Amino acid sequence: MTGPKRMHLAAGFPGAGHPAVRADPRPGPQVEFASFEHLARTAERGLFDFLLLAEESRPGEHEGRVHDLDAAGRPESLTVLNALAAVTGRLGLAATADATFNEPFELARRLTTLDHLSDGRAAWHVVTSSGASTGENFRSRGRLDRSERYVRAAEFVATARELWDSWAPDGTPRPFAHHGRHFDIAGEFTLPRSPQGHPVVIQADDSEEGREFAASSADVLLARHGTLEAGRAFYADVKRRLAAYGRDPDALRIMSVVTVVLGGTAAGTRTPEQVAAELAEFVARDAADGFVLVPHPAPGGLDEFVDRVVPLLQERGAFRTAYEGATLRSHLGLGEPVWKG
Repeated sequence: MTGPKRMHLAAGFPGAGHPAVRADPRPGPQVEFASFEHLARTAERGLFDFLLLAEESRPGEHEGRVHDLDAAGRPESLTVLNALAAVTGRLGLAATADATFNEPFELARRLTTLDHLSDGRAAWHVVTSSGASTGENFRSRGRLDRSERYVRAAEFVATARELWDSWAPDGTPRPFAHHGRHFDIAGEFTLPRSPQGHPVVIQADDSEEGREFAASSADVLLARHGTLEAGRAFYADVKRRLAAYGRDPDALRIMSVVTVVLGGTAAGTRTPEQVAAELAEFVARDAADGFVLVPHPAPGGLDEFVDRVVPLLQERGAFRTAYEGATLRSHLGLGEPVWKG
């Protein structure tokens, strides 16, 4: 007899303007390394799959003045995660990086570096920027419409995967060339294949274009659904799309982004037993494979979830009691990508 379906859990450090950040009483930008380290250590203590750092390419402005201090003062996510690799041993480390204004060779190299330094725990949260103001921070200042952004993003991910596959599993480098609509590059990638084959690719968009992109290219899809019924419909729709790309439904993990405020009976809070029951039901009824918890307030709010909810999930048999592997792909139950030499 099989037990309940096991869920996946991750923690997210929220982006600028999120209520969890505004709820933190400390003034000024959230840039102290201690905040990131505390969140990472807590997530690892809770046996979470990964920590996701959100990032804004350009801080928000109003009448010419920056008002999103969190974005204006926060360090670049890959740099922070390289530092966190040294103070964690199992936790996956997911960096947000834009596919609209970055370039495949440079970003693929930085992600592979993190994957090597962390012994196979790196992930890339792919985002596509739309605002014209964001483009002003970059040389091209280009603005792509929605459909074209996804065309570029899909080619970006495919090109990165080609770069990661340009070294054979035995450590032999090979020349690389890609000639496509958005990228035309050739040369030789400078790093060998990473410990988990490829860094995990995470995508977050429940639009029609986003669902197709996730079905074709992603390992993890992030979603936001407030009801069980909406989650089940979304889950079934995305999973059925994978067949068109020759992928098994189990090749993609769908994780719902949630903010949990624990408490007694006050409005807007949830007793821990109620949270555990709701999360377990979402997974058991195929509304999600797991959850990305945005702590409230950030970063200290995760401690209460780890101390009070995780043990209840473990008692139900709905969450792991120990890490069973070393890489992020092993935490997520994803196989290593087949080398396409």
